[in-house]
Parts: sequence; structure tokens; C-alpha cells
Amino acid sequence: MKSEVTHFAVCLNNDGYPASLEVSKLYRVIPDEQAAAEGYLRVVDESGEDYAFASNRFHIVELPIAVEETLLANGAVIVSAA
Repeated sequence: MKSEVTHFAVCLNNDGYPASLEVSKLYRVIPDEQAAAEGYLRVVDESGEDYAFASNRFHIVELPIAVEETLLANGAVIVSAA
């Protein structure tokens, strides 16, 4: 059964944050209800730290649970989507 928690999103727009985000990269999502309520998505960025960015910069990606489990088990923070 698919987890209800989103674990990954692809970056579509890094305007103003070229050092923090790369377009077409897959980023790990950190659940944050408060950020989501205000239109933000918390992701682990290029620095390896988690920050909230406008959610419209990303597209949520639903991966097969086995793929998510493998990426998370191996400590994936940022994964190239290209």
C-alpha cells in the first residue's frame, strides 16, 4: 500500500535560489503541515539542510513504494532527475 506521505518532488523553478535548487532535480520532501498551509513545501536543498520554498516551484512525484524505500534507506537527499 502506498504511503500517504510524499517523499519526493522535482524542482521546476529555481528563480532567486540558484545555489539552493536545481531545475529538474528530485528533492526529498520533509512533511511540514504549517508550511503547507501557507503554500510552502519543505525540501532538503543543495546545502543538505531542509528549507521551505513556495510549493509552485515543485511538482510532487509519486514513486513506487519500493523505490522510495530504497532511496530513503540509502540516505538519498537529492537525486538527479535527468
